[in-house]
Amino acid sequence: MPGAAEGGGTAVKAKVISAQAPGGKRTILAEVLPLSAPLVVQMFPIYACNFTCRYCVFSVEKAKRGFISDKIVMEMGLYKKCIDEMSAFTNKIKVLRFVGMGEPLLHTHIAEMVEYGVAKGVADRVEILTNASLLTPRLSDTLIAAGLSRLVVSLQGTSSRKYREVCGAGINISDMVDNLKYFFENKGKAHLHIKIIDYALDGKDDEKKFYELFGDICDTIGIERAGSIFPFVNYKDVLKGKDMSLTQFGLPVTEVHVCPQPFFTLQINPDGKVVPCYSIAYPIIVGDCNTQSVCDIWKSAEFRQFRLKMLDGAANVCETCSDCNIIKHRLFPEDNLNNDAERLKRFYTL
Repeated sequence: MPGAAEGGGTAVKAKVISAQAPGGKRTILAEVLPLSAPLVVQMFPIYACNFTCRYCVFSVEKAKRGFISDKIVMEMGLYKKCIDEMSAFTNKIKVLRFVGMGEPLLHTHIAEMVEYGVAKGVADRVEILTNASLLTPRLSDTLIAAGLSRLVVSLQGTSSRKYREVCGAGINISDMVDNLKYFFENKGKAHLHIKIIDYALDGKDDEKKFYELFGDICDTIGIERAGSIFPFVNYKDVLKGKDMSLTQFGLPVTEVHVCPQPFFTLQINPDGKVVPCYSIAYPIIVGDCNTQSVCDIWKSAEFRQFRLKMLDGAANVCETCSDCNIIKHRLFPEDNLNNDAERLKRFYTL
């Protein structure tokens, strides 16, 4: 296959993503702060998942996860209010992402959400992160017609047996391949990225099988690494003996003095509460979209004060930030603010 990339020793048509951001080249964050609008808005449409992956917080009973959301499903009225308000940002958002602690395709109006966000033009890219178990040709057609920019699919095995072992779900791999192939062949301008976590692979032969099955039916493909990112999960048992020296994206793990997430992102939960990062145990709730506008929350004194505290170091913000491992396992060099903290403080002083 001339010009094909090598994935696990197998020639594939897709670009193999390794030790780099799956979304492409990143902005050097320290050079663009402060931001008049977030680079990323994570829309958390539904607090539910049809998988119980062993390395995920959904493997823990709900009562032990701590507070996540007052509502399970985001209402369309609240969603549209948020999107309408994002139109008021001075600069367009880079990414409107449907993700969160759950499976976005479980939301019965997910295609309508995509279509509304695209129609309002609030972001350069509208994307969904999904396990794709609910993806069908009909849903693919609807999402593509809605203007979806990018579909990111996270797989949990290359066989039905492995899916049952990793996430307790009955998945027909042939159907999964066929459904993803349909999306790829009919995607128009949309981008399809397929990834799998190393925890769901059984050695090099299985890695090769992953590339053989999916390497020709997506635009980009890659293997990511499991890490101890969620509180409440017993990783000593789940990831026993695993090398933890590399991040989710295969880069060396480094100490993070300043978490960059509150400076470029916000997440809107199903109940409308806004949090400043992707942590499961929230360090703070910075606003409520039911009673405040998204723009006002982004620029609020409370959010600015939180960022200012963060510039003094995550260890000094609160116990949640001090104990958090998420950014350590997901940090990209372009997001590192450790050496710019003192210079940036003047922008966030009240």
